[in-house]
Amino acid sequence: MTQQGGRNAAYDMFDADVASKGLGIELVSAGDGAAVARMRVTPAMLNGHAIGHGGFVFLLADTAFALACNSHGPATVAAGGEISFLRPVREGDLLEARATERTRYGRSGIYDVTVWRDDEVVAEFRGRSRTLASRAD
Repeated sequence: MTQQGGRNAAYDMFDADVASKGLGIELVSAGDGAAVARMRVTPAMLNGHAIGHGGFVFLLADTAFALACNSHGPATVAAGGEISFLRPVREGDLLEARATERTRYGRSGIYDVTVWRDDEVVAEFRGRSRTLASRAD
């Protein structure tokens, strides 16, 4: 569901996403079941081991997932998600989350998100989506 200027519902959703924008997450692209989002790791995102807290990495991946599954148009939410942390992230790292639709069936979908630091994979996320029922359903 593309709007004027190539925008789709994912851009409208991100415009209202106070949490993601408050952490400095940028929407790079979203459309056709895919999305890319970026975030720089700040000192406020470090845990007690001086590495990036996994919750922030999850949030970046979850944001890319939300953008991908909302790029089709109907309002869609997470039904679940899981992440595998492969490498630690550090203050100053620029992370990029790339989301890809694996399948959509009925009101459900499955999306994979890879979180990168330069050319290195730092996390893998899988999300399950659910399109909200319309009031007519």
